[in-house]
Amino acid sequence: MGGDPHIHVEVKVLHGDALVRNALASTFGLAGDLPSQVTTGCGLRVPYAMTSPRPDRVTCLACREHAQREHLRLAQEVERLSRMLGSIITPAQGKLVADWHRDLARKFSDAES
Repeated sequence: MGGDPHIHVEVKVLHGDALVRNALASTFGLAGDLPSQVTTGCGLRVPYAMTSPRPDRVTCLACREHAQREHLRLAQEVERLSRMLGSIITPAQGKLVADWHRDLARKFSDAES
């Protein structure tokens, strides 16, 4: 493990390997393997087990900052797309999702999340 004691966040904060794996398992009874190592927001490659999407678990400051920026970017993107795709996702729905991302960004920026 290289002696790094920190919990990191994956570089793609919405990558969702675990979500896809769980969806396949519940739908088809298939369970693919999760990657053994992933790239993190701080640029390291660490074991998947040393990452978390939860702000209260991530201890690497650079990863916290990365996750905050990514969630703010995603909030803007969701709002932009909801204006363009009003028939698929309404601006009100887009605002709810954007607010969720902003809340996560705030939690990643908090020193004590």
